[in-house]
Order: sequence, then C-alpha cells, then structure tokens
Amino acid sequence: MTHLGYGIGLRSTHFERVLRETPPIDFFEVLSENFMDSGGWPRHVLDRVAERYPVVMHGVSMSIGGSDPLDLDYLRKLKALADGIGAKWVSDHLCWTGFGGLTTHDLLPLPLDEESLRHVGDRIRIVQEVLERPLVLENPSSYIRFDSDTLSECAFLRELGCQLLLDVNNVYVSSVNHGFDPYAYIDAIPPERVVQYHLAGHTNHGTHIIDTHDGPVVDAVWELYRHTVRVIGERSTLIEWDAKIPSLEEVHAEALAARGLAEAA
Repeated sequence: MTHLGYGIGLRSTHFERVLRETPPIDFFEVLSENFMDSGGWPRHVLDRVAERYPVVMHGVSMSIGGSDPLDLDYLRKLKALADGIGAKWVSDHLCWTGFGGLTTHDLLPLPLDEESLRHVGDRIRIVQEVLERPLVLENPSSYIRFDSDTLSECAFLRELGCQLLLDVNNVYVSSVNHGFDPYAYIDAIPPERVVQYHLAGHTNHGTHIIDTHDGPVVDAVWELYRHTVRVIGERSTLIEWDAKIPSLEEVHAEALAARGLAEAA
C-alpha cells in the first residue's frame, strides 16, 4: 500500500482549525465508529477533510476474535463509510469486544492457539468479502495471557497472513507487562505485510504499563520505532493522542519527530 507519510488522528477538538487552515499534515486517521452513524457537523468535517487529505479508518468494534457471529450490518456500514470517503485502508484490532450481543467497549485478548488462528482466519475472509478490500489488523496492548497459549503474539500474527498495522507502542507496553523482548518481536514480523505504524504515549505504573494515549511518545518507544524502521522500513506512521489532547501543533510535532527519526534511520 502507498506510504502516506506521517499523520495524526482527526479529533473533534481540532475540527475547526483543520477546516479553516488546512495545515500541512500528511494524512488523518479516523475512528470508524465515530462516523459510521453520524451525519451533520461530524460527517461534514470528515467529507471536507477527505477532499483535502488521505484518510485511513481505524475501528474498535469489529470483534474479529469474538465467538458471536460477525455483525454484517456493522460491516456494511463500515464499507459504506470507507467507500464514501475514499479510505486508503480499514483497520481494526486482533481482539474480541463482547459476547452474547453485549459489548464491553474494551479490546479483550484472545487465546493464542491453533483453534483461534483458524477462527480468526475464517472471519477475516468474511470481513474482506463484505468490505471488498483487505482488512488490516493491529496488535493490541495486553495485560493478561492465557495458560492455553501455544503461540506468541508475533507468531500468531505471522501465521494469520493478513496485512498488519504494527503498533510500536503496544509492542513495548505488552513486552513490559509480559516480560518478552520487544526487539525480537519486531524482528519476527514479516516486513511485506506491514502497511502502517502507530505511536502513542502510555502510563507506566511501575509494575505494569497502561496504553493510555494521553501524552507524548516516550524515549524507549522512540528507540524501538527507530529499530522497527531499520528492520521493516518506512511505513505510514500515525500519532495516537486520544486523551488530554493538546494543541494541533503539539500533536503534529510528534508526527514530524517520527518523520525525522525514520528518515535518519
């Protein structure tokens, strides 16, 4: 897929500035669920942004690892939005989000074993048929593991065979929480399958790290990103900042820092 550059998330606090000034940002990522059932001002803003910038979509509700049947109405709305704004790609997370028709509004881990691998692979094929485009999956941050796991997360993603959104911050967060080598994780990812990177801030509680997206990227994640670019190559890179959102300039400065680091690497 096309290397779009170094972008940021489109957040409502920046809507008016973006429309008024058309700042020199390479691309925007939107949270799919924020716009799938929205009209009015939010959709007006998104349509205008999509006329001026490349846009990618990132979801949190597909539940690709869930045991409930895939929500075909949700997938059709997702396709309509992607078609309507000319989204460059559609991504979601390797997780499940609910059971029995109930939604937890959280990205929950799934057992990493052969049964899950077949289950998720089958569901990816259905999603791609409905969307009529590839599905890009992100490695989530995780806080627990299952005793039944027979595969590491990077091995699971490698075997899955789909295109990947490699969240470098999530690799670091999970590596601290579970005690694995984040550099070895990156080295095991097939470069040809990675279409996008995520970078974000997190909150370190000493015994564990929470993926909060409420601050700048920390030095350890920048170093892991530098290694990632050296091993995998430059890819479209997105700064996630979803809480305590600062000025547009501060978020964009993080994207420019990613550009400078990647080009140097």
